Amino acid sequence: MAMKKDVLLYDTTLRDGAQRADITFSVEDKINIATRLDKVGIDYIEGGQLGPDRVTDIEFFRRMRRVRLSHAKLVAFGMTRRPGLTARQDPQVQSLLEAGTKVACIVGKSWDLHVRQALRTTLDRNLDMISDTVRFLKRRGLEVIFDAEHFFDGFARNRGYALATIAAAEEAGADCIILCDTNGGALTSHVSKAFEAVDGAVSTPLGIHAHNDSELAVANTLAAVEAGAIQVHGTINGYGERCGNANLCSVVPALQLKAGKHCISTRSLPSLYSLSHYVAEIANVVPHDSQPYVGRNAFSHKGGLHIAAVLRNPATYEHIHPEQVGNKRELLVSGQAGASIIPEKARQLRFRMPKKSPEAVEMIRRVKALEHEGYQFEGAEASLALLMHKMRGRYRKPFQLEGFRVIVEKKGDQPPLSEATIILTVKGEKEHTAADGDGPVHALDMALRKALDPFYPQLRDVKLTDFKVRVIKGSEGTGAKVRVLIESSDGEKSWGTVGVDTNIIEASWDALVDGLEYALAMRKRR
Repeated sequence: MAMKKDVLLYDTTLRDGAQRADITFSVEDKINIATRLDKVGIDYIEGGQLGPDRVTDIEFFRRMRRVRLSHAKLVAFGMTRRPGLTARQDPQVQSLLEAGTKVACIVGKSWDLHVRQALRTTLDRNLDMISDTVRFLKRRGLEVIFDAEHFFDGFARNRGYALATIAAAEEAGADCIILCDTNGGALTSHVSKAFEAVDGAVSTPLGIHAHNDSELAVANTLAAVEAGAIQVHGTINGYGERCGNANLCSVVPALQLKAGKHCISTRSLPSLYSLSHYVAEIANVVPHDSQPYVGRNAFSHKGGLHIAAVLRNPATYEHIHPEQVGNKRELLVSGQAGASIIPEKARQLRFRMPKKSPEAVEMIRRVKALEHEGYQFEGAEASLALLMHKMRGRYRKPFQLEGFRVIVEKKGDQPPLSEATIILTVKGEKEHTAADGDGPVHALDMALRKALDPFYPQLRDVKLTDFKVRVIKGSEGTGAKVRVLIESSDGEKSWGTVGVDTNIIEASWDALVDGLEYALAMRKRR
C-alpha cells in the first residue's frame, strides 16, 4: 500500500518550463518527458495550454489519451473566462474540456493592478469571472486547481481584494488554491506571512507556485510548505520564463530529506539525477554543473583539506549522501588537492599507491607542473588515469605516431576542405592512411580511426561527444596556449581527456590519442 504523501508535486516543465527563451519541445519530447515524470512519481503533470494557435499542445493532449499513466494526473492549463463572455461561451474555457483530462488548472488575477490594467475590467467582474469559470468546470466533473496569479503582489498592496479572489474560487468549488509569486519578487518572510493570513481566511487546501527572479523560488516554496501548503508547483532544473521557476530537483530532496515531508518514494528519489539530465538533453540545454543536488559538481571536492576530511568522513563537507539523489562523489585532482587524493584515485584504478610513497609524491609534483603549463584534470580524468599508469612504468602504448599532415584548402566562397594524412606503427606494422573531415581536427580523428580499425575494431563504438577549446593566455593573441578538452563515450561510459599546446592541432591530437588509449585500457580492465 502506497504511503500517503504530505506534499503533492505538480510539474509544469511542459508549459511554464517551455516558456524559457531557448527551449522548444516537440510533441514527442513532451510525451517522453511526461512518461518519465510519471515513472518518478510526480502527482500532477501540466501538459500545456489549449487554444487555436497551440498546435503542439493540442496534439500532445490528443496523443496522451492513448498513453496510460501509472500515477500522475495530466492537467490542462487555462485562464478564467474573458470579461464579455460567460464560461460556456468562451472558446478557451471550452477547449479545456476538449483536452480530455480529469484536471484543469485555471489562472486568475488576484492583484487589483492587473485586473484594471491587464484585463481592463472591474474588480467585481473579475470575481465573477473566477467564480463562473471554476463552477463551470466543476459541474462537468473536473478537478479544478486555481492559480491566484500575482497573489503576493496583490496581497501586499490590496490585501482585502487578494483574499476576495481566492474566496471566490473556494466558494465556486476549487479543489486547491495556489498562491503564485508570478513576478518572482516576494521575500521568504512575505510568503510565510501571506500563507498565515490565507490559512485563516479559506479552508481549501493551499499550494505554492514560485518564480525565481529574486533567486528565492526554492526557499519560498519550502517556506510555503512549512506554513501549510500541501501542493508545490515547479519545473525540472528550474526551467521557466525569465529567471525560471522553483526547481523540483532541489525542492523534492529538501522536502523529503531535510523537512521530513513525504512527497516521493524513497525508491524514486535516486532517479532525480538521471531525470535532471534526461530533461536537459531533450530540452537541448547544457546541464548546470553546479546545480544543487543533481549537478555534476554538487559533490565534487578539490581543496586538499576538504578531500582529506571527506575521505575520513563524508559528512564533514556533504550535507547528504550523493547516492540518495542518484549523484556521486567526485574527488578532483589538481595542484590544490594535496597528497590524499592520489591514493584514492589509484584505488579507483585498481592499484595501490600509498599516500607517502615516492610515486604519490611525484604524482602530485607532476600534476602541479602540468597545471602550471595550462593542463586541467578536473574534466579530464581519463588523461589523469593514463598519466598515473605511465608513471608506474608498466604502460605500453597501443600505437606509435610516425607523423601526420593536415591540409586545409579554401577556394572562393566555398566551405574549406580539410584532409589529414597519418603514419602509425601498430603492433609492429606501418599504417599510412588519409581521410577528409569537416575541419582539421575531425579529419585527423577520421584518419587515426581508419589506421587503427584493423587492429582495434572495438574502437568503432567510441564516439567523440564534446570538443571544447579554451585560450589560456589571451593576451598573447594567436600565439597563446590553448587547452582542448574532449569528451568521448562508448555508449555505456563517458570520459574526458585534455591536451595543451600553442598549436591547436597538437593539443587536439594529444586529447584525441588519450581518449582512444583510455578506451582500449578500459576494455582490458573489464
